[in-house]
Amino acid sequence: MATEPGAAPADGSGPGGDALAAYLQAQATEFLRSLRAHRESGAGGGGAPEESAEAVRALRRSARRISGTLHTFRPLLDADWSETMRPELAWLSGTLAREHAYASRLERLLLALHRLSGAAPVPAAAGVGARTAGADAPAGAIAPAAPDRAGLTVGAAKAGALLDRQLTLARTRAHSTALQALGSGRFHAVADRIALLASEVPLSPAAADTGLRPLATAAEERLTDAVAALPLVTAGHPYNAAALVHGLAPETTPQPQDAPWHQVRLLLRLHRYAHEVLTGAPADVRLRAAGQALTRHRDASEAAAAAASAARTPRIAPATAYALGVLHADQRHEVEAARFTFHQAWQRQLR
Repeated sequence: MATEPGAAPADGSGPGGDALAAYLQAQATEFLRSLRAHRESGAGGGGAPEESAEAVRALRRSARRISGTLHTFRPLLDADWSETMRPELAWLSGTLAREHAYASRLERLLLALHRLSGAAPVPAAAGVGARTAGADAPAGAIAPAAPDRAGLTVGAAKAGALLDRQLTLARTRAHSTALQALGSGRFHAVADRIALLASEVPLSPAAADTGLRPLATAAEERLTDAVAALPLVTAGHPYNAAALVHGLAPETTPQPQDAPWHQVRLLLRLHRYAHEVLTGAPADVRLRAAGQALTRHRDASEAAAAAASAARTPRIAPATAYALGVLHADQRHEVEAARFTFHQAWQRQLR
């Protein structure tokens, strides 16, 4: 198919098959480029670990964009091919994401422990550029109530060591799983199909007379509806005590308040990708700011869950449990701060 990668119609109203094919071909080419970089930086390739990690991140980015585009513009694509590819891409991107997620979560929690206790810094997870917890809290947000620093410092070192053991073990297992996945027949089948996608996109007959804009608009409307269902009136305040109390409840299941926000994050990602297909350009800075706030929300929510899980470790010292409890509360405050930041960014997006 002789389409130029990156090409897009002027307004998205005309037949969108060529523009969609160009975008998918560009993402498939980027996937293959990242795969080659990963192989060259791997064992025997002489590359640095940082280069291999960046290649894996690039693989994930391309896989997410291809999968999201197949979802949003599925009427323009061969249905059987699209429905077969999407689960495989989701498996791949999810598998490759876990190692970085565990490492980033550990660094976030260790930095938060240091900030809360004022103790000597605990060694952070290597190779992860996570932000210091609390650094992204919006202006006007109320900081967590000051903990008993003397009591916290006693348990902070042991809490940090416990988190380090648990999350490093999880990271190591995720690394092994990712390596196994990249060497599996399942992955090679995915890579082969993406290689074919780089040269030919299986469009449906409807692609000849279906525009991109209606499908992109539908993705935006799904996002808008999901945001409208969020408690943005509450999120418009820098401190939501009711949600924090709920977040400190003893249930071991994920916080039910978090799930709608996670769903909005996924829908916002689909909207961004649809915007890229439609216009050939990245989303504007206000939309990116909203997405970053939701990513911080996800990170803080998962970090709080990790602290709560560690606190349930049998036979830990009371001081350790206290430090983990304070850490959990701190990360739930970060969840609320991220919701407040999203509220402000979304309101700017609507102007």
